[in-house]
Amino acid sequence: MSCDAVALAATLWMASATPMAASPAPAVAVSAPPSSVASEPLFLDIVKRADTLKAQVDGWKGKEGPLPGFDGFAAQITELSGLDMQAHLLLAKRGTDGDLKCILRGISQDLPVRLKEVETAPDQRSRDMALKEMFWLLRDNVEVITTPPSVTSGT
Repeated sequence: MSCDAVALAATLWMASATPMAASPAPAVAVSAPPSSVASEPLFLDIVKRADTLKAQVDGWKGKEGPLPGFDGFAAQITELSGLDMQAHLLLAKRGTDGDLKCILRGISQDLPVRLKEVETAPDQRSRDMALKEMFWLLRDNVEVITTPPSVTSGT
């Protein structure tokens, strides 16, 4: 046997006798969180409007009789509902398949329903409940846009 053959045999024998080094764990692809839309003009406008309307609703807590400025409020709710749907459609056009797109659509559909509940409440207690629901819906409208997206939430 030549020296080269003996060296090769020794290397193979030693390699088989040496415990195998642990192989590194496979790389796991970690998705980056989707980018936030909170700084885009449409979404900034929605947040500003929803926050202003939320403050107005908060000021009506426990108020009996006609709500001051309600007609203007109703018109602004209708506009906000349209902007939420516009934002939903924009995200859909971008191919975004996430929570925000769906939530904005839901808010767009719920705002007119809540407005109608406030308008048609048969008594003070019902109106207060409807106003409370409107307040939470407007709060959600602000928070879903301003909360930074996570990997699991999508955009």
